[in-house]
This record gives sequence, structure tokens and C-alpha cells, in this order.
Amino acid sequence: MNYDQSNPLKIGTRASPLAMAQAHETRERLMAATGLPETAFEIIKISTTGDQIQNRSLSEIGGKGLFTKEIEEQLLSGGIDIAVHSMKDMPVDCPDGLAITCYLPREDVRDAFISRKYNSIAELPVGATVGSSSLRRRAQLAAVRPDLKLVEFRGNVQTRLRKLDEGVADATFLAMAGLNRLGMPDIANPIDADTILPAVAQGCIGIEQRIDDPDTSKLLELINDKTATIRLAAERAFLAGLDGSCQTPIAALALIDGDTLTLHGEVLRPDGSEKITHTLTDTVDQARQMGVALAAIIRSQMGEGFFTDTRLQ
Repeated sequence: MNYDQSNPLKIGTRASPLAMAQAHETRERLMAATGLPETAFEIIKISTTGDQIQNRSLSEIGGKGLFTKEIEEQLLSGGIDIAVHSMKDMPVDCPDGLAITCYLPREDVRDAFISRKYNSIAELPVGATVGSSSLRRRAQLAAVRPDLKLVEFRGNVQTRLRKLDEGVADATFLAMAGLNRLGMPDIANPIDADTILPAVAQGCIGIEQRIDDPDTSKLLELINDKTATIRLAAERAFLAGLDGSCQTPIAALALIDGDTLTLHGEVLRPDGSEKITHTLTDTVDQARQMGVALAAIIRSQMGEGFFTDTRLQ
């Protein structure tokens, strides 16, 4: 298929500054891979339910799919040709007719501690207020600092920084990947992944397309990062094996060293009172199978009702 100003490839995205930065990165990589001009690609902003409803928690209003529903509807209807997503926001299953077929090179996977007054979790005084919309982060924080007060904290990066300035919370957490993509790494202190294991697929941009569109498949193949593909195959298989959602505090990180893949997995009770971790190592060609196996191992240790504590939701 020939793309030009009269027939551009339509790139669908959320309208937040971070989502737009990710869409622009996608367009730039496509331009570099194909030699096509910027006019051959059109970025289309799409408002999602998750963006529209900011005063309630994700777990309360429906979970991760709220950031993708309207975008995927446009993709299925032909209103856009590809959709650009933060993979940590993506459910493990795509709607019928759609698939994630491309991952861009992964950014920094670490979480970032952000405060106007303090430099780390350890510096927070007893009873300090921390804002986060992530049940994973809230459970992980409760596990190491049960004395802290946790409050719901939603919105884009700029909104959350404003809330800190207004005194709504003493600190919050964001992903280093997003701050790097926005050119704002200096506002945060990264937290080592050994201390706070990141969300599944954190730091990775995924591109979704219609499965009956071979021309787009060939185009996306030009910019697909093989290393990210392997790592996410393991992490997302782990998430799927645990039926992961915004209602379940789950973390995972796959690391590659040569032909060896190491997969770290973790689940927590929502109140942080119990944490189960395990690690598997195998060859990279076993990525998906490792995710399935690690999920089974951890699930066998959880017992019934592990995720049902709702005190932090």
C-alpha cells in the first residue's frame, strides 16, 4: 500500500502529552524505516473513557480496558490503521480481529518516586500521604511502609504534579519511561527494580492493528523490536496466567542476557500484608512457556481469596 498526503497511515492515540509523545515516536520510526515523509502519517487523537473519568479509581470503573475501548472501536471500524498504546495499560486479550504485532524498543522499566519535599520512600515521615491510582504500587508501598496514608491519585503527569503542589499528597509514583519520553527525568528519583518490581510491560510501547491487514503487518515488521517482543511474551503470559487486571496487584520483569531469559514475578495482597515472589530462568525461545509456568507456580502458593482484600481499593 502506498501512503502519501492524500492517503496517510492513520495512527490512533490517546490525547495526553505522553500518549502523543509515543505516537510521535512511532511516526518517526516509521518515517526512518520507510523513507516516507511526515505527511504520509496522520496522528489522530481519541478520547477514552479512562481519560474522561478522573475522579474514580480504575478498579471501580472497569480497569485497563477503559484506556483502549474507543481506540479499538476506531481501529475495527477503519477510522484508524494502527493504535499506539502503553503496554502496561493493555489487557492481555485483544478484541476479535485485532492484535498487538509490534513493540518499540523498551524504555527504562523502573518506577519513579516524585515529591516536592522528600527524595525517597525512606525519607517520608510516619503518616505521610502518598497518591497513586495503581493497586500494584499501593500494595508494594504498604508492604514496606504500612504507616503511610494512601490516596487515589489519577490524571496525566502534569495533573499529578499539580496535585503535589496543591498538597493533596506528599509524594507519588510514575513510570520513568514516561518521564524520559516527556523529557522530564530530572523531577524524579528512580527506584531500583529489585526494590519495587515494575508493572508487566512497563516502559514498552505496543502497536495494535487489524489482523486482516497484511500491508500494515509488513510495515510494522520494519520497526518491531525483537528483544522487547521476547520480554513481553514472558511477562504478558505470566499476567494472563494469573488473570491479571487493575484489580490485582501483579508485577513482573523479564531480563535477557545473551540467550538466557530470567523472569521475575510477584503478587501481593491489596493491603500489602503478604507478597509471593518467584524467579525462573531458561532460554529466550521459552519466553511464553516461562510466563505460563511462573504463573502456575505462584498461583499454587496463593490459595483462594488472595486478591479479595479490598481495603486499599
